[in-house]
Amino acid sequence: MSSAQSCVKAGPHTAIVLAVKEQTVSADPATPAEAPAVEKIVRNEAGQLVVHLRGQTEPVVDAVVARCFPWALPGSYISIRDQKGKELVMLKTLADLDHASRRLVEEEIRDKIFSPGIARILSHKREFGVTSITAETDRGQVTFQIRTRDDVRVLSPTRLLFRDADGNTYEVADLDRLDPASRRYAEEYL
Repeated sequence: MSSAQSCVKAGPHTAIVLAVKEQTVSADPATPAEAPAVEKIVRNEAGQLVVHLRGQTEPVVDAVVARCFPWALPGSYISIRDQKGKELVMLKTLADLDHASRRLVEEEIRDKIFSPGIARILSHKREFGVTSITAETDRGQVTFQIRTRDDVRVLSPTRLLFRDADGNTYEVADLDRLDPASRRYAEEYL
C-alpha cells in the first residue's frame, strides 16, 4: 500500500485534498510502484491536451488540469486527469514540468477559469437587495452583481474574492494596491 493525495472537487469553487490509501501494482511485490511522471504535455491539432507519461507507450489525449487549491496555492497541487476525470498524476508544483509543458498548463488554467483581478472599483450600487459593482480588471471593465455578504470571501486581511450571481469570481489580490475609494468600499467586507 502507498499513500497518495487526490484532488476532489467539492463544489463549484472549492476543492479539497484527501489523503487516501491505494494499492499499487508492481512487477516485484517487494517494491511498490511509483506514480507515473509526466514526460511532456503538448496540444494536438484539435487543441486537446496530450499527456505523455513515463513508462507508458500511449499518450493520454484530451487531458484536463485542475488546481486543488486555486487561491491558497495556485501554482501547487495541480491534478492532471483523463477525459473521464480519473487522476493520472498530481503535480506538487508546476516546476515539476519542462518549460513548454508548464506554459501549456498555465495557459489551460488561465483560459478555462474566468477570474479577473480587480484593479479598481468604478461604482457600486445597492438596489432591491442586490449590489451591482462595476470594476476595472486585468481583463477589462466588468459589471457584476452580488446578493449577500456571503458572496464575498475574505482570503486574507488584504485579499478578497467576490462571487457573482452566475458563479464567476473576481479577486482583489491586495487591498493596499487599490485607490482609496476602491479600498474603502472593499474594506466594508472585512
